[in-house]
Amino acid sequence: MRPLVSLIVFWTLLIAPFLGTELGDPTKSVFEPPNAIAGFEKPIAQLALEKKFLAVPDPKHAEQDMRALTATPHLATTPEDRKTADYVLQKFKEAGLQASIEEYKVYFGIPESVSIDIVAPEGVVLHGPSPERVDGDDGSKDSRILPAFNGYTPSADVTAEVLYANYGRPEDFDTLAQAGVDVKGKLVIIRYGEIFRGVKVLQAQQRGAAGVILYSDPMDDGYFKGDVYPKGPYRPSSAVQRGDVHFMFRYPGDPTTPGAPSSATAERTEAAQSASLPKIPVLPLSYADASPILQHLAGPESPRSWQGALPFTYHLGVGPVKVHLKIAVHYEYRTIWNVIGTVKGAEYPSDIVLSGNHRDAWVFGAADPGSGTVAQLEAVRGIGQLLKAGWRPKRTIIFASWDAEEQGMVGSTEWVEQHAQELSGAVAYFNMDVAVTGPNFAAASVPSLKQFMRDVAKSVPSPQGGSVYDAWTERTSGKSPQRNEVFPDVNGSARHSSAAPPHQDVAVGDLGSGSDYTPFLEHIGVASADMGSHGPYGVYHSAFDDYTWFTKFADPKFAYEQQMARLHGLQVLRMADADVLPFDYEDYGQEIEAYIEYTKQRAAESFPEGGPKFDELTKASKRLQSAGSMLLGAVKAGRAASPARINTALRDAERAFLTNGLPSRPWFRHAIYAPGESTGYEAIVLPGITEAIEHHDQQALVEQIQLTTAAINHASEILESAHSF
Repeated sequence: MRPLVSLIVFWTLLIAPFLGTELGDPTKSVFEPPNAIAGFEKPIAQLALEKKFLAVPDPKHAEQDMRALTATPHLATTPEDRKTADYVLQKFKEAGLQASIEEYKVYFGIPESVSIDIVAPEGVVLHGPSPERVDGDDGSKDSRILPAFNGYTPSADVTAEVLYANYGRPEDFDTLAQAGVDVKGKLVIIRYGEIFRGVKVLQAQQRGAAGVILYSDPMDDGYFKGDVYPKGPYRPSSAVQRGDVHFMFRYPGDPTTPGAPSSATAERTEAAQSASLPKIPVLPLSYADASPILQHLAGPESPRSWQGALPFTYHLGVGPVKVHLKIAVHYEYRTIWNVIGTVKGAEYPSDIVLSGNHRDAWVFGAADPGSGTVAQLEAVRGIGQLLKAGWRPKRTIIFASWDAEEQGMVGSTEWVEQHAQELSGAVAYFNMDVAVTGPNFAAASVPSLKQFMRDVAKSVPSPQGGSVYDAWTERTSGKSPQRNEVFPDVNGSARHSSAAPPHQDVAVGDLGSGSDYTPFLEHIGVASADMGSHGPYGVYHSAFDDYTWFTKFADPKFAYEQQMARLHGLQVLRMADADVLPFDYEDYGQEIEAYIEYTKQRAAESFPEGGPKFDELTKASKRLQSAGSMLLGAVKAGRAASPARINTALRDAERAFLTNGLPSRPWFRHAIYAPGESTGYEAIVLPGITEAIEHHDQQALVEQIQLTTAAINHASEILESAHSF
């Protein structure tokens, strides 16, 4: 190992001059590069390669891409969406990637008309939805913006009394029942937040509601949080949060082809029979339009924890407000376009490192997903410079620009379902979605990649001075990942588990669902990670998530776009070229052991008379820790098998966690992680066991403990097979 001082000189003379002036403030902490990189026999050679890559991302290129990608509304399947696909395709080809567009025919709806009127009591007026307008941002006047709607809502014409159900969680509906409020046949107005919007709809549907009205309360992302747009970054009164409401926690992707790709000749389930489609209509409103509905509800006062920030007391209803809701959506099989760019590996071409970001947007989509697409394109441009200089990766790299993510990860899910067999060689999947809304970096991944995520962050300078890791640590040291820290809090729920053990280092969250890593991790068992740099973001899924908002509040100088491009590119570079894949299964086993302890406590509460034993499951987690530790030790001591054999074991251990699927949701096959049935996004750990506990099914609990134990032992066997003594 070379002395640290030599590495600092190396960085100062060779790397720093190539970096943009936006990347660090010399009056703050000084950026110091790492003196070793996990998985590399010759880290200095890798640092030299990374130096060339780090020099490429540029704010001018990022700004140009952002302007181009947000010039028009580009909902999936529209001509404008196709233009963004062509744009990304051209950029991939310019970088030297073998690139093409892969098409799918998916069940998809386009709204034709939407209206909502208050018909009682007399004198209360709402004729909407009202247009999204603020002074100083003319983008929302674009005639190509479709009526605000919720993806996969059925068409309907409903007139009914209204009641208020807070966040629409199961416990909220239980509270209504305890208060004697009957949901059946009523329109339920629910505020966004806490859980995925589709779960809210399912809860209302199961209780017999006639329909759902969703709105963003100013307490959650409006004036209660701070100044609203255009003065500040938070949601103005006219902004509407769109969003998909199909039950992707049952299975994501095209709702008519569960588990199979949506080709032109695919066998399909009738939409009316799909288990993932809602049966009641859903409409999103601004809080300006929701206000007269809520203000004139009678009935009991809502629990004080249900009170939002609108300037009146919230009541439960029912009525006397009665609303006429009319939604007409035209459904048909429409084309979506994934853009796939490939660099063939020179040594292990069947081993694949994947990078993904979705491209479609509800309207202009500057932060969501434009910031991720821009960062990905800059990473691709950096990879292109290395290719032009003669470099070739050891492993194959695939960059993917997904379509129709906003409708439930449709593009990525259909692609994974089509290519599952060739993806048996996939090493890792790195995702970006809302990559930049501010300066606060956070990440989530499977446990085997958490240290890798920290290490990459140590190798990229932060606009705040020092490394990204330094800024990340300063902000979060000693804390667990905060709710929605990796994603905008208005997405509706946390994307990590509360069961993760405390870590002496900066915390990396767990993956639940809600973005394109879902099919990779939870359906075919590919180790996955996600990350973002976030701040106040009140215009999520509205017409105001545009170039103007982004350059005013998210990243005016495109400095954080450069940061994210560098982070994303280094993830890909290191995983593609590592001599030994940088996975840590000792950490994985430790986290699983913590999950088991957490789950045991829940089981004891659910089965106070005495439930199944967890001893064999705990033993399996300890075996995984030992297998991971022994393999790493054998590698360091030179006592392990060949690198190819080691890497195959490290790659395949994640797949060992796959089962035949959860009993009620067989599409989700991962024994350690799945999205919650009652949350939709948040990761539930040991999901088969957890759901058996929630259903109070002791026989199912016994079976799921056995299945999970077998999966963990299988992963250990794979790792142990790579030892050579």
